[in-house]
Amino acid sequence: MENPYVKQYPELMAGKTVLYCHGFASSGQSGTVTRLREVMPQANVIAPDIPVHPTEAIALLHDICDKENPDLIIGTSMGGMYTEQLRGFDRICVNPALEMGETMKSHGMTGTQQFQNPRQDGIQEFYVDKALIKEYKEQSEQRFVGVTDDEKDRVWGLFGDKDDVVDTFGMFSEVYPQAIHFHGEHRMNDQSFMHSVVPVIRWIDDRQEGRERPIIYIGVESMANANQQPAPSVQKAVRMLIEHYQVYFVSPTEDFWAQWLEEYINVPAWHHIVCTYRRDLLYGDFLIRGKRSGGDKEKMLATEIEYGSDTFKTWDDIITYFERLHI
Repeated sequence: MENPYVKQYPELMAGKTVLYCHGFASSGQSGTVTRLREVMPQANVIAPDIPVHPTEAIALLHDICDKENPDLIIGTSMGGMYTEQLRGFDRICVNPALEMGETMKSHGMTGTQQFQNPRQDGIQEFYVDKALIKEYKEQSEQRFVGVTDDEKDRVWGLFGDKDDVVDTFGMFSEVYPQAIHFHGEHRMNDQSFMHSVVPVIRWIDDRQEGRERPIIYIGVESMANANQQPAPSVQKAVRMLIEHYQVYFVSPTEDFWAQWLEEYINVPAWHHIVCTYRRDLLYGDFLIRGKRSGGDKEKMLATEIEYGSDTFKTWDDIITYFERLHI
């Protein structure tokens, strides 16, 4: 049965190698691997079974990196800890367990553990004792070692705002500026993956390719109803527009609207907010704005789409307009 939440993007990371590092007690056959391969069917997604012992794990991952030279590494939880330590590559760390030893101890991850997904060696369980926890603590201490300014630009951290297992946003953001909260728990579902991880993959792919997308500015006044709730279909429209355009959100002030955009648009709005009263000074391809008032003389060097006008009464009308542009 077709997954209604997951969409394929054949052009995303096409012809490139993506290494995925899974979480604790998981395997290279996790649900996240399935999502990655569904979303990026033209990418070569490598997902090894990571050894239980950290020294073996990091050695295997370094060996894979040496042989495969991945264009992107994505790691979740424990895999996020390892991903942060694989220097020299573009990387996304999702809910990284940067203090893995402490996490194991505080959450009672001791004794006999069952693997949550099948592994190639057929092993179904393993044992965690104090010695293994110590190994993880020692491996965790390798975080941030040798991080350069160039490295800081190549690493992204995504942190679920409802994650009750790991909270390393503070320590990560002290080193890496590209740290973002997303709406979700420790384990990503299809919705949080598509709305949070995929936009970041697209930003990285665009940068690697030197790709410059057409620019759309969206006036925040067109996005909310009278009760400051999202206008019908505006979130759907944003998800569609970011597939083809570089989307920026324009507001006269930052305080309220920055919080509003974080709540209702989330990751795609990160560092994509423009605060100005002079939209006529902005240069882009399209401006989606609210209806003009009688004294509003503002004019931009862009194709203007007036939300609420006879032509674009709803956001569904705007969606239809842009869909026709890309048929």
